[in-house]
Amino acid sequence: MAGTGDLTVEEASRVDDGLVAALAALVPQLSRSAPAPGAAELDAIVQSPATTLLVARDGEGRVVGSLTLAVFRIPTGVRAWIEDVVVDGAARGRGVGAALVTAALERAEAAGARTVDLTSRPDREAANRLYVRMGFAARSTNVYRYTSPG
Repeated sequence: MAGTGDLTVEEASRVDDGLVAALAALVPQLSRSAPAPGAAELDAIVQSPATTLLVARDGEGRVVGSLTLAVFRIPTGVRAWIEDVVVDGAARGRGVGAALVTAALERAEAAGARTVDLTSRPDREAANRLYVRMGFAARSTNVYRYTSPG
């Protein structure tokens, strides 16, 4: 567990009602269209060897942010992606996002990833500034998305 002042970042190792409730409050602050994960979905994330769910807690133990790190091997090496970074609106500006990203980068490096990728919508201006401050560089690439018709 990493800590910064009254803030700690830990890997979720089990799913309980508190974690489900925390993500139910956080996910709508990240996406208006994605439903918050239930206990079964969170358990699949926590139990998967390819994903790590990191949660940030304030000094009173409340979850104030989360991030998912995906690490997997492909023929060209170990890849790492940071996904679904979200900090509760009331906790923004207190270093929560930086603490989560730092913890994810440490885990990715320990797993053998030479690079870590993430995407962020342009309208998430504070998040984009954070990523640049933390050493991420915009890449010139095309991002494609296939949406299943079903």
